Amino acid sequence: MLKVNGVTKRYGKLVANKNLNFDIAPAEIAVLLGPNGAGKSTIIKCIAGLLKFEGLIMINSHNNKSLEAKREFAYIPEMPALFKLLTVWEHLEYIARAYSLENWEEKADLLLERFQLSDKKKKLSTDLSKGMQQKLSIICALLPDSKVILFDEPLVGLDPHAIKELKNLIRQLRDEGKAILISTHMLDSVEDFWDKTIIMMDGEIAVQRTKIELENQKENLEDLFFSITEKEGVVL
Repeated sequence: MLKVNGVTKRYGKLVANKNLNFDIAPAEIAVLLGPNGAGKSTIIKCIAGLLKFEGLIMINSHNNKSLEAKREFAYIPEMPALFKLLTVWEHLEYIARAYSLENWEEKADLLLERFQLSDKKKKLSTDLSKGMQQKLSIICALLPDSKVILFDEPLVGLDPHAIKELKNLIRQLRDEGKAILISTHMLDSVEDFWDKTIIMMDGEIAVQRTKIELENQKENLEDLFFSITEKEGVVL
């Protein structure tokens, strides 16, 4: 489980995140939505341990800054952060060594095949297209058996085949009991497989809804998003 409790992030006098509270349960896909400047990037970086903050973030009952939490957490950033002098396969070997993985090669091969990178094993990351770099970033994050997974705009730059495979893989991860948070601007990209939505405005959480709640209210994700972000006065 991912638990965000009373998280506030200040940059001097600017409050980028104000008292954020939400949790993602095992076997749940949550989507983090909001317009530019809503504070999504800040809370993502706080969860990933890249920023200092006030409050508490827990990953499977471990403080997100702890080594135990980092072993159970995977982060796929919007912009791939790869090593220029490593090949595709060397990236996977590096991850395997860092996480002390055993018998990881078969899983690595399956992921490479799934994302059509099998023939790129010996290529340096700098020789890959941006879309291929994004695929490699995803594969590196998924190689360990992380319990909590954070995707930041995961579909940007991917070809149609990779988008289809990633969506199927995300569903599979949910079925395996993973807690998944996806930050995106592309509402239509997650319309068919989300369980909970968290919509931010001005550094705060404007609303949280489950898919079942929306369906019972005969609403959809797009209508809810625009009713919040265009200030049409939805009852929270």
